[in-house]
Amino acid sequence: MAGDSDNTTTGAALQLSDTALIGICFAAAALGLLVLTSSGGESGTATAPEPEAAQTIAVADPVETVADDTFGAQVRSYLLENPEVIFEAVAVYEQRSAAEQAGMEQAMLAANAEALFDDGHSWVGGNLDGDITLVKFNDYRCGFCQRAHHEVATLLQDDGGIRLIVKEFPILGPESELAARFALAVLNLAGAEAYAQANDTMMRHEGAVTPDYLEVLAVGLELDFEVVLVEMEGEAVSTAIAENHDLAQRLQITGTPTFVMETEMIRGFVEADALAQLADALRN
Repeated sequence: MAGDSDNTTTGAALQLSDTALIGICFAAAALGLLVLTSSGGESGTATAPEPEAAQTIAVADPVETVADDTFGAQVRSYLLENPEVIFEAVAVYEQRSAAEQAGMEQAMLAANAEALFDDGHSWVGGNLDGDITLVKFNDYRCGFCQRAHHEVATLLQDDGGIRLIVKEFPILGPESELAARFALAVLNLAGAEAYAQANDTMMRHEGAVTPDYLEVLAVGLELDFEVVLVEMEGEAVSTAIAENHDLAQRLQITGTPTFVMETEMIRGFVEADALAQLADALRN
């Protein structure tokens, strides 16, 4: 995602997802309730009796009370002897949650297919007639986007059937906005090939993105920088960036890089091999 933090944890400790931890907490709470039930504990909020109303004292059926206590004790004993059942239940819950999430994402992608794959303002490269389309939401100041740039280039080299679309999605501040506007201005003024060169150069750039840097880049592309500056602030560039932000909001995209490959969404950095495997799976 945007930024360079590493989510990898090393060591021998058991790694659990947030969902798993929540599930275990619920299971522990349920087990605690069963312990209270089997030991005759009471829960709830005490309320004062109404002073003038006739009070009726309900007496629990002793047979039902014994049955509830027995059942609670049996469940408690079973969970204590077989704690792995809790983890199995959490695993099933995670699988169901993942399936539901995937279904929601596919529905969102289908509803926004035209904006994703044929918006009329994003750069399109790779094999324009490819059977698999990969969309990348990109920020030039994102370290993981820069790493992903190399991975995508490797994918395109190894797989000649990939059509690539880059969505300019600046979210990391003024330099991100400046770079995205420059890239779109180059696309509008000089075409796809010049954009590809500008995109590649900025993705490999490790310094600050400043007007001076962009002027040097424009000269290298044989463009009049004053004309580029006017285009950068023009309506076409502003509209393209605004539409990309609106699309990202509809798709619940909050970080970069984010990929969409046909009907699948990948949030965060991914290596070329994983993208290739997904493309193969989609083809089959």
